[in-house]
Amino acid sequence: MANSSVGTVPHDGLGSGSKPDRFDRDGQDQLVDVQDLQAALPGVRRLRNWAQDALAVQPGESAVDIGSGTGSEVFTFADRVGPTGSALGVEPDPRLLAEAERRVRQSGSTAKFVSGDAYGLPFGSETFDVALCERVFQHLTSPARAAGEIARVLKPGGRVVVMDSDWGTAVVHPGDRAVVHEVIETMIAGTTNPFAGRRLAGQLTAAGLVVDDIGSHALIQDGGIGAGALVARIADMSVARGSITEQQRDQLIADLEAGAASGDIHLSVTIFAVLAHKPA
Repeated sequence: MANSSVGTVPHDGLGSGSKPDRFDRDGQDQLVDVQDLQAALPGVRRLRNWAQDALAVQPGESAVDIGSGTGSEVFTFADRVGPTGSALGVEPDPRLLAEAERRVRQSGSTAKFVSGDAYGLPFGSETFDVALCERVFQHLTSPARAAGEIARVLKPGGRVVVMDSDWGTAVVHPGDRAVVHEVIETMIAGTTNPFAGRRLAGQLTAAGLVVDDIGSHALIQDGGIGAGALVARIADMSVARGSITEQQRDQLIADLEAGAASGDIHLSVTIFAVLAHKPA
């Protein structure tokens, strides 16, 4: 499973009502480093490029990234809106917020960052021409509420891209299929909103937005140390749940290590991205 997409350390801001599950909240001490590693992954970069192209931000527009992390996409927004526009990031984690602000000072960008979460965006209604929300909804107990907030802050005619993982699409190879199934089920049980990706279009539609396009991309992990550690941790949790035995866990890890050594390994999850607009 790609630790670019697993959410071991989320890109987003968790809403104040989110569940602090063990996948969403583990490894916080390395938060900034993980953000940078994620941003450099080819799969993440392709998704973000798709989102930026789909949103087609224009000079003079106002744009917001909800769950902006260290701010990479807000910096891109700032470049595109130019001096007459505005680019803001909303981020609840104080460490990520501080790092984003440090990078603003270092770069001289016009990007700005504020503290806030997906459940209560600190802006008036009809503020933005463009919004982005990447890998936030999988961490939310009430994603419909977040969709409503996005609709609220968009101007009539405003565009949004929301993208998120769907853990029902996870693939782990090699390994006994029954054991792999139980490990993935453990991941699903430990994620706040594990099927977020498939529900995005419906939630945005229910919030009053019009869906224009849906894209997807399988984030594939190369089978390195980070992926192995993640699978091992989830497998340990599966043992604790009683869904697999210690022997099955050890065999799965051995199979994956052998696969990584021979090049016969595939660990991935699909992310879905929805482009929508607010009716004028």
